[in-house]
Amino acid sequence: MVLGEIFPKDTIVVELSSTEKDELFEELVETIHSNHPIFDKQEALKVLNERESKMSTGIMHAVGLPHALITSMNGHDTIGAVGISREGLDYEALDNAPVNVVFMIIGAENDTNSHIQVLKQLAMVLQLPNFVNNLLANKTASEIHNFICKSEESLIN
Repeated sequence: MVLGEIFPKDTIVVELSSTEKDELFEELVETIHSNHPIFDKQEALKVLNERESKMSTGIMHAVGLPHALITSMNGHDTIGAVGISREGLDYEALDNAPVNVVFMIIGAENDTNSHIQVLKQLAMVLQLPNFVNNLLANKTASEIHNFICKSEESLIN
């Protein structure tokens, strides 16, 4: 199970305090760093913002997927966070709709294979019928984590 390990309940923010994308990136990077202080926060923010300036990672139907490969993660496994904004936030998404669910991924610059695997798994669960609405129906970090794990498991069965 890939996603359950990348997004543990300790890095799930049930109610984001951020209202803008810049704040969101800082909030989720801080969440990840407080649980995995193995990377350079400034490097992560710089690479996330550079990636975002090329094209929005607000990919579909209320979902944002900011991701970065950074040198300070070299030698470490991919890590991530989930952020929930029930009101939605302006993410400059491709469909111009507000974003309610954000999956942030930070990986090692020298491990693109793991990064691609996580993105692939996320793409698959995001295509499950009503995934976002069902995710948002969960209220606690544990419930959200369990829902993500069960959704990923359903792809195998």
